[in-house]
Amino acid sequence: MLDVATQRITGIEARIEALQQLQDRLARGAEMEGWLAARELERAPRLWQGITIEPGWEDALEAVLRERLNGIALDRIEKSAAWLRDAPPGKLTVVDSDDGPAAGAAGAVAGAEPLLSYVTCRDSRLRAVLAEWLHDVFVVIDGATGLGMRERLPAGAMLVSREGHIFTRHSVSFHAPDSELHGVLSRQREIEQLQDAIGVEQAQLAGLRTTVTAAEQEIEQRKAELTALRHAVDEEQRHHHRLQIEALQLSEQAERLTQRGEQIASELQEVAGQTAAEMGHRHSAEANLSRLQQEAVEYRQQLELATDLYHRAQSVLDLQREALQKVQHDHQEALFRLRTSDSKIKEIENSLQVFSENIASVKEGVEAQQKELAGYDEQPWQDQLQQMLAARAQREQTLAQTRDALESMESQLKEVEQERFGCEQKLSPLRERIGEVRLKEQEARLIEEQFAQQLADAGAREEELKALLEKGTRSGALQNEINRLNEEIQALGAVNLAALEELQAGQERKNYLDAQSLDLTEAMTTLEDAIRRIDRETRERLQQTFDEVNHHFGQMFPALFGGGYAKLVLTGEEILDSGVHVIAQPPGKKNTTIHLLSGGEKALTALALVFAMFQLNPAPFCLLDEVDAPLDDNNTGRFCDLVKKMSAQSQFLFISHNKITMEIANQLLGITMQEPGVSRVVAVDIEEAMKLTEEVAA
Repeated sequence: MLDVATQRITGIEARIEALQQLQDRLARGAEMEGWLAARELERAPRLWQGITIEPGWEDALEAVLRERLNGIALDRIEKSAAWLRDAPPGKLTVVDSDDGPAAGAAGAVAGAEPLLSYVTCRDSRLRAVLAEWLHDVFVVIDGATGLGMRERLPAGAMLVSREGHIFTRHSVSFHAPDSELHGVLSRQREIEQLQDAIGVEQAQLAGLRTTVTAAEQEIEQRKAELTALRHAVDEEQRHHHRLQIEALQLSEQAERLTQRGEQIASELQEVAGQTAAEMGHRHSAEANLSRLQQEAVEYRQQLELATDLYHRAQSVLDLQREALQKVQHDHQEALFRLRTSDSKIKEIENSLQVFSENIASVKEGVEAQQKELAGYDEQPWQDQLQQMLAARAQREQTLAQTRDALESMESQLKEVEQERFGCEQKLSPLRERIGEVRLKEQEARLIEEQFAQQLADAGAREEELKALLEKGTRSGALQNEINRLNEEIQALGAVNLAALEELQAGQERKNYLDAQSLDLTEAMTTLEDAIRRIDRETRERLQQTFDEVNHHFGQMFPALFGGGYAKLVLTGEEILDSGVHVIAQPPGKKNTTIHLLSGGEKALTALALVFAMFQLNPAPFCLLDEVDAPLDDNNTGRFCDLVKKMSAQSQFLFISHNKITMEIANQLLGITMQEPGVSRVVAVDIEEAMKLTEEVAA
């Protein structure tokens, strides 16, 4: 958390410094810097540095004041009289900082507030000039409202919207950020907000540092306690070792006493033997008998004393063993207390970390809620709500009127529909009668055509028939004559009257099939020509591509290996069906197959082939995933040289664990795991770092 807070403060300070440099450069100006320096005005305060505007109205104030925002306050404006002969090289406004009488009160416009009420002067000397410039300037919520209210403006007054559009009674000026002063007020507000934020962040950082210091002190205290416990354990181990040495010495002493007692017993046996052997010399040894008896008594006393000493040593050894067991028990308890202390220390450290994270998150949430609460302004929303309610009532009234008109129209439409339905009902019998008449007319026309056709087929002459009918010839006689002629015709046999139609239909079908056959033949010819052309172009393009890849492969391979020979060979005569063999011989090798190459040599060969194909149509991006893993330093260097050479046409993104490869990167993104299972990204922009270093040096 401390590192995150430090990084956040560093970022805020860098942002403040960048904005401040931009504001300072704007205050000086590129063309005006020499002119202002000659008159010792390069550090003079500007108008935008002494005023603040409510958030969201920056564009409105910039649209009204424009270049006057960068005005310079003079103690006496008469100083600018000499500048009329030596005018500045650019636009410059000077204001009188004398706190004289303010302009008169602005007129009122219903539904609009003065823009001056949104401006706060940190420098009281600027109130008079601001009151003069912003006299009769009012604000509206949006352009539509300003467009509707402009006709009610008094003479000389203007409306300005939040977006910076200016409305007068006879004009509308649309605002666009075309000035270099655009955003100067918002940047100044951002600088102030960042300064307030950095104060809060520094206070939080101080609190975090205090917490971290207290935690470190407690950790040091726990470490001191742990060191003391370890010293106590070492002391107990040393004491236990001394007791073991003393017990070993006592055991050795008891063993020596036992050996001495056995030796005394053997000597006594020897004395007894000598006494038995010297029985014959009894008379000569009587003088020595009493002496030997006295020595035997002394030896017995010494034996009893040694036995007593042995028992005492045994009891001391038992006591030492009990003490040793007690020391071992105390040592085990000390180890248990040590483990308990270690676990408590870890729990305390985890609790401290959780408490720190909770405190930071709570503080961030409180700050966000406070900022959000401070940013709320209820009055504009209330005004907008009232306007919306009024508009809603008006629209509801319009909707009711529209609904009434719609209902009247629907009733009229229903009446028209009923009339139309009645007309349709009356029209249906008439349509049926018209249909019947048309059918009868058509039937009569068909009968007439049939009779005319029969007369034409019979070759009758209508003039003669007309003359016969006029002479009184009866139609029955004509019908008998017709029947007789029909019988004679029937006697002649059936005549296929549709033969001509069938012949014509057959000819049309044949012509259609011939046309289709011709189209198919032409289509087959076209397809065969297209196939041959595609095969020819495919062979040419494939051969050209193969030759280019083979040429690039022959260049890439020696560049990556520092020599050698490589090429691609087709396995068949037909290029469309043949395969490709890769022949690669690094310098100093006479291998017969690519399988005899090592892992690194295979990787370099594959890279040479991939880069050779990549050069046919270089893509804007190329991603390489640990392709340098099996390469040694020399091969990695040649690989890096080739990547730098090809980066002129494409941007390379590569994943690597090799430091040599990392050195050629313009930007590094590192993945670290400071905590188990939690990855972090560490980004380093080499060019940006160099620019920042040069700027700091400058």
